[in-house]
Amino acid sequence: MDKLSSLARYKASCPFLGRTKQSTLRTLCTSTSPRFPTLSRLTEKATKCPVMGPALSIRSEQMVKGYASVAGNADVQKIHEQKGVHLPDPARADISKCPHANAARAAARMAEDLAGAKEKAAAKKASPAKAESSTSTCPFHAAADMSKTSKKPVPSGLFDYEQFYNTELDKKHEDKSYRYFNNINRLAEKFPVAHTGDVKEEVEVWCANDYLGMGNNPVVLETMHRTLNKYGHGAGGTRNIAGNGAWHLGLEAELASLHRKPAALVFSSCYVANDATLSTLGTKLPGCVFFSDTMNHASMIQGMRHSPAKRVLFKHNDLEDLEAKLASYPKETPKIIAFESVYSMCGSVGPIKEICDLAEKYGALTFLDEVHAVGLYGPRGAGVAEHLDFEAHLAAGQSPAPIPGSVMDRIDIITGTLGKAYGAIGGYIAGSTDFVDMIRSYAPGFIFTTSLPPVSVAGAQASIAYQKEWMGDRQLLGLNVRALKKRFADIDVPVVPGPSHIIPVLVGDAGLAKAASDRLLNEHNIYVQSINYPTVARGEERLRVTITPRHTVEQMDKLVNAVDETFTVLGINRIREWKAAGGRAGVGLPDDQVIPVEDVWTDEHLGLKDGSAPKQLRNGERAFVDSKAVNVTRGKFEKLLGKVDNAAATEKKVVVDLRAGMGMSGVDASVNAVHVPTPVAASA
Repeated sequence: MDKLSSLARYKASCPFLGRTKQSTLRTLCTSTSPRFPTLSRLTEKATKCPVMGPALSIRSEQMVKGYASVAGNADVQKIHEQKGVHLPDPARADISKCPHANAARAAARMAEDLAGAKEKAAAKKASPAKAESSTSTCPFHAAADMSKTSKKPVPSGLFDYEQFYNTELDKKHEDKSYRYFNNINRLAEKFPVAHTGDVKEEVEVWCANDYLGMGNNPVVLETMHRTLNKYGHGAGGTRNIAGNGAWHLGLEAELASLHRKPAALVFSSCYVANDATLSTLGTKLPGCVFFSDTMNHASMIQGMRHSPAKRVLFKHNDLEDLEAKLASYPKETPKIIAFESVYSMCGSVGPIKEICDLAEKYGALTFLDEVHAVGLYGPRGAGVAEHLDFEAHLAAGQSPAPIPGSVMDRIDIITGTLGKAYGAIGGYIAGSTDFVDMIRSYAPGFIFTTSLPPVSVAGAQASIAYQKEWMGDRQLLGLNVRALKKRFADIDVPVVPGPSHIIPVLVGDAGLAKAASDRLLNEHNIYVQSINYPTVARGEERLRVTITPRHTVEQMDKLVNAVDETFTVLGINRIREWKAAGGRAGVGLPDDQVIPVEDVWTDEHLGLKDGSAPKQLRNGERAFVDSKAVNVTRGKFEKLLGKVDNAAATEKKVVVDLRAGMGMSGVDASVNAVHVPTPVAASA
């Protein structure tokens, strides 16, 4: 009766639900009444409600009448005999062994508890000795916060810590920035499908950062299983004490090669990588000044704050503002320009080449966060910096040597994650040998933390190795992104314009954004997380939609229809309303203010010009896995794991059927050339 996700739709009509915090409702739903063990505390409260009380009584009577009257073990045995059910030990054939009888008993007990709870409430109200105001027994007027009656008293003169926590949480609820965590469990064999807290309740995930589905790529899982069986789980210590193995060194070499840099260093996450690196640089560089884009990620902001260096903000992607601020400092002053390639909440892309020009002019280092770009852009998946010189990097193949004058070569420091497009966990930096060694030697965030487990490191390297060889996933992602943006535009659903794979659906109100997310989940079994302040500015709240190569045409149809229905039911502004209001977040701007946006992936890169573009999946079709990329990836681990046993048989499991009409031609000019996929049969 107390399924939390079902309560949201009644908040507007029920005063108690409307004024009670979600965290309190969750506690009431999941805790048992101390007096009536078959009831939750929320159900016990509902018995006092003039609306729900009678409804619960009627429902409990219906439940009891719906079951046969079963008195005890003799009745159970008699039913079993009549139905031809024979148990090994009839003496143990009690009610608990029979689902039908057990349900009848449970219904009866619940009915008794409901009646008892209602009688108790009525007696308390009628008792002259304990007379109270009529509002005290009604949940409509009772205090919504249980902590006010259950918390321990604080002695006079001492700080009330619990009250402080409660006050801070109230602030989050009042401004609607409180974060709700949904119980979502992605299914490896059904990606992008997941189940909720109920394993039988499946939903489609439309907001995950596993952008390519590499979290369940077969050669990645194969490598992880083999590593786990041989090397176990944990790393055993910090990198300095027992936690530095061939796995970590191999991953760092793979990352350095990916970005064509001399060295790389792996951290437990990219948040830690950014924080540790920027704080160390800001502390060590004498008189250092950071120049930070106003939309930089929290990890970069915290890293700069954790150092004594001055931080100067420049307007998002505004080169004139950045140059004016760079010019106000002497050229000999150490400077670091910190910015991102893809900004994850709005989908904008940084002007990387132009920032490199300014850095060279004013003597600054460039610190580029490619977290939401690695794996997704460039012929080898090295990010937007690689993509800007697409043809040159494609021709250079897998050579680790830098390409002089290329944008990626001009960037001093690149940071990235293993936890998004690569479907693993961890973060990293890449740069010069001495720079990486200095961070390794001074950064507390690297030195004093346990190393990543070998199994996770192996999975990350396998994912990178596979994506370096295979562009098809990136191409199909780009095509799906285009298709979904067009579908939303066709039904007047506002999408914040941007050239990347991020699809931010503008809502413009925190409460509506949460309500839209809840409705999509509860009514349509679609999970899209709402994004509110402080992640985005107030008034620019949104649903952050991410599509993958694994989403099918039919799943896209379902999403578009569900979003259309949700916008209509909740009265959320469409493009036309934003246009009438003068526009917001780049949506609905006057025609003279609209700046055309071109996708990072061009028609040529996507294979639309030569007919080699992959086709969208349909329900029932399996995702394509490239055989050459699989073999190259396996080869990376032969020294540590040996060759895959019975490779031909395993290949059949790993290389699934090529979807009909994929139409890709093969080009393999040299050993180092990036592999352009060749269609393979299931028996390859």
